[in-house]
Amino acid sequence: MSDLRPGQSIFTRGAVDLGALAARSQQAAATPAAPAASQAGPGDGGNGGGGFPGAPAGGGHVVDVTEANVQDEVLQRSMATPVVVAFLAPGYPEVEQLADALAQFNAADGGSWVLARVNAQADPRLAAMFRVQSVPTVYAVVGGQPIDAFAGPVPPAQLRQWLDAVLRAGGVEVAVPDDPRLEAADDALMMGDLDEAEKAYRKILSDSPKDAAAEAGLAQVVLAKRVAGVDPQAAVAAADAAPDDLAAQLKAADVEVLGGQAEQAYQRLVNLVRRVYGDDRETVRQHLVSLFAVAGPDDPAVAAARRALASALF
Repeated sequence: MSDLRPGQSIFTRGAVDLGALAARSQQAAATPAAPAASQAGPGDGGNGGGGFPGAPAGGGHVVDVTEANVQDEVLQRSMATPVVVAFLAPGYPEVEQLADALAQFNAADGGSWVLARVNAQADPRLAAMFRVQSVPTVYAVVGGQPIDAFAGPVPPAQLRQWLDAVLRAGGVEVAVPDDPRLEAADDALMMGDLDEAEKAYRKILSDSPKDAAAEAGLAQVVLAKRVAGVDPQAAVAAADAAPDDLAAQLKAADVEVLGGQAEQAYQRLVNLVRRVYGDDRETVRQHLVSLFAVAGPDDPAVAAARRALASALF
């Protein structure tokens, strides 16, 4: 039933000319095409656009779409609200599961997007105009243009992520749910259980390598372990007394970051970069970058320090 791998993304920007649908929609409204009974799937029963789980046609923000109403229900509505066009076929369990998941997410999102369902067997010409090769195939239409699509069944979590990306593309603000794993890791860090916190942050990063919060949390753990048992005042005093002592300067920068004096720590190491060369310079640079990770890339002090570091290096 499917020529494409389940969940395979189809980058469709510009690949489907939805402008051509307007004239076809008007023609279909006057002379609608007869359902293709020979293509009906198991359990279809010749229901045309019906047979899908979820709200009935016209119910809330779920609509059943044909050539006759695609202009109004997809093209026009997408100018104001993202429209998800699902090409389905009643009677196939994996298709009906995806249709049900889409309907549930649509209800939960309270009208922030429209679910437009197409019976690909009953309306093969519309499916062909969208270049549908298999069912289920799902398109996202924003501002009258398709922006992405996928073919095949996908897990609910992956579908939720895809829908959130569609909503953001359509200018809809999407709330980021709290990650209980991150909360547990943060709690371990706050309680001083550094080993447990490190294990938890590393587990998150193994699943999501670009998780900025987990990266920052892990950097804090590494920093806390590095200065365990160090007297902050003594460390800073020792560094001030020996400005060319590499180890003393790195340790002082560590305790300054933990003590809330990150900008002072950054400046200390940028100045050190200007005074050392070769392997020592690279050691200081890497140490400074590790301290940037504690604050995260969006911190204004980090941005300023990165510019200062670039100037010192080049």
